[in-house]
This record gives sequence, C-alpha cells and structure tokens, in this order.
Amino acid sequence: MGSMEEERLLLEDGLIENGSRGPYTGDGSVDINGKPVLKQNTGNWRACPFILGTEGCERLAYCGIAANLVTYLTSKLHEGNVSAARNVTTWSGTCSLAPLIGAVLADSYWGRYWTIAVFSIIYFIGMGTLTLSASVPAFRPLPCSGSVCPDATPAQYAIFFFSLYLIALGTGGIKPCVSSFGADQFDDTDPRERVKKGSFFNWFYLSINIGALISSSLLVWIQDNAGWGLGFGIPTLFMGLAVIIFFSGTPLYRFQKPGGSPLTRMCQVVVASIRKWNLEVPQDSFLLYELRDETSAIEGSRKLEHSDELKCLDKASVVSDLDVKQDYSNPWRLCTVSQVEELKILIRMIPIWATGIVFSAVYAQMFTMFVEQGMVIIIVNI
Repeated sequence: MGSMEEERLLLEDGLIENGSRGPYTGDGSVDINGKPVLKQNTGNWRACPFILGTEGCERLAYCGIAANLVTYLTSKLHEGNVSAARNVTTWSGTCSLAPLIGAVLADSYWGRYWTIAVFSIIYFIGMGTLTLSASVPAFRPLPCSGSVCPDATPAQYAIFFFSLYLIALGTGGIKPCVSSFGADQFDDTDPRERVKKGSFFNWFYLSINIGALISSSLLVWIQDNAGWGLGFGIPTLFMGLAVIIFFSGTPLYRFQKPGGSPLTRMCQVVVASIRKWNLEVPQDSFLLYELRDETSAIEGSRKLEHSDELKCLDKASVVSDLDVKQDYSNPWRLCTVSQVEELKILIRMIPIWATGIVFSAVYAQMFTMFVEQGMVIIIVNI
C-alpha cells in the first residue's frame, strides 16, 4: 500500500509520465545474451518471485544446519561443549567472510547471476555431502555405550568439515548477490520502478525470516526426534529447490554487466592521492577530474556528487600537467570524483560496521552457548 501511495504522489507531482518512457530499460541492463531488454517482458515483479523463492529456500537450508549444529557436534561427533562451540563459531565467521569472495567475483568477472548460479551448485553439493555424513554409519562415530563415547576418526571429521565449509563457500556467492540482483530487476531511470524497489526489499526480508522461522522450529524438532539424516536431508532438498527456482526465472531476469573490482578502484584512489600529496585541492570542486558526459567511470553505476569530507582523498582527482600530457589515461595517477566518493562512502560506513561487531558477538551465542545451556537444563530436569 505504501508504494502505491508514493506512486500516486509522484503522478500528482508530474514526476511520472503517463505511459512508458521507452521500450528498453535506461540503466544499461541486458538479457542473458547481452542484448538490451524490453521493460514489458523482463524484470520488475515478474522476476521477483523467483528471486524471493530462491532466497527463502536458501535461508531455510542454511538455518536448518546452523540452528542446531552444536547439538550434532556434541551428540553425534562426541565433541565437548567448548570444542563444539568453537567449531560452530569458526564456521559461522567463515560464512560471514566468504561473501568478500563472491562480491569480488560478481563485480569484476562473472556478474551477479553467474556468481549465484555457480555458488548455489557448490552449496547444494555441500548440503548433500553433509546429509551423507549424517546418514551413512561409516561416516560418523559409533553411538555412546554408557559413559564411553568413541571419538570420530580423522576421515569422518574430514568428510563432515569438508561439507560444512563447502556450504560456507556457497553462502559466499549468494549472500552478497541475491539482494542486489533483485534490485537489478528495477530500472532506476524509471520513477515507477524506482518506487517499487523499496517494496521488493520488504518482501525480500520477509522471505528470509519465513525460511529462518521454519528451520529454527520445525527442522530442529525433526533433527532431535526423527533423526539427523532426515533433519539434514530436508534442507538439502530445499537447497536443490532453490537452484531450480533460480534457473527457472532466467528468461525474465535483467542483468547488469560486471563493473570492475571496487578494491582496485579504491587502491587507485589511495595511490593517486599519495602521489599528489603536495598538490593543492582547488576550492571549486568542478575543477576536479570527472567524465564530462553522462556515463560514470564506475560501470553500471551513476556519477557520485562531490562531498567536503576527507578532502585529502580529493588530491587523487586534481589534474596535474603530467596528467594532461598522458591524456588522463593513468588511473593510478588520476581518478574521477565518483571514484574518490566511492572510497569516502566506504570509510564513512566503517563506524557503522564496527558497531555490528558487538551485536555479532552476542548473536553468535544463540547458536552455541544458548543451545548448550538449554540442553543442560533439560538433562538436569530429567
């Protein structure tokens, strides 16, 4: 309802023209073959159900493993509480760091679609291997006999942790790309579609929470009462379903071409600003280097306006006599304003990221210490 009201206001203000603003998208998006896409046939809400379904199934699969993993380590692999908590936290941290790999690959080489596709298959293979490790008797230690619990063999540990970290690698290609790929389905140059993009993220996070709710309640009960083979097998089936859903929407998707590595661009800004440390930054920001046409130096992005913070980085955009002689061709000596502003945005986000460290440290206890504490309470009551 909120998006409909916003669209009505835009219509009243004359910001949205009646009818289409053209048959093709204006943000440079293409189809799977690299050709311009028609608005009426692709993207928008036509493509979103496939992306939302993929994310919902993937989150159900992930939380179906993560929510009760510490219990499996202690009850089936016979690890101590400290060792089990450490292994779960290390794996969870790897899942959080792996998106750096997927983000670089998506931005620089493969694009979001192929990154999601490749890493989803890796994810599914990891889930299948994990299910086998819990189902095949030879892949797990013998049950406890009284107070004697045999340790897992190195081969059994190897199979289990190999599957677990394949899953972590799989999340690295999905987490940083799915939400952005969903946003790619809406043309920012079209006010109607720009309004709808906000609604997409509401549905996106709803699909995440639905998947997490089902896995953290129903799947945990199945694992504890019906067996771990079934408890891990169901998330595996949902991950396979996620792969099928994602590929099914291919004809409807809009694709953005890779825009190059942001890490390289940021390093260029740092190097260029250090090289020009002795140069003065002009008072007029229009004298700083920027492409004069409508295109941005960051492929697939718009131009970024100059800001007054972190002016030391603006030296990277100061045009020197040597830059003129080199025809502005050396990106390690001269960067555009948009490039500099990209790094400034990242630096301004660091305090926000830093505040999340404390939250993440507490949140990690939900999957380790809280579960172990609950198991102790249940045993005591029995």
